[in-house]
Amino acid sequence: MHTKSGLMDELGKVKRVVEKVSPVTEVLLVLDATTGQNGVVQARVFTEAVTVTGIVLTKLDGTAKGGIVVSVQRELGIPVKLIGLGEGPDDLAPFEPRAFAEGLVGGEESAAA
Repeated sequence: MHTKSGLMDELGKVKRVVEKVSPVTEVLLVLDATTGQNGVVQARVFTEAVTVTGIVLTKLDGTAKGGIVVSVQRELGIPVKLIGLGEGPDDLAPFEPRAFAEGLVGGEESAAA
């Protein structure tokens, strides 16, 4: 859906309408950790439509390593703020860069720590 320019135009319009009521100070893009490099493409396209201030990376409770975080950070400079470790609203956790990096390289701690 990120390749649909009409949808991206609508996203920009939604933000402009909301800003008429109250300033928008945070725009979080939710990315599925299992999407790989497609997530970088999604992030790029979304940032062209609106200013994204942070990433929420979901599905880190499964086999996904979340290497997309490194690509998005390098290419777009968008910080990861939250990670999803399950399916419920209580399964969101603050992103811990050190634990995440150790999990990527096979350290003792996991991305969930």
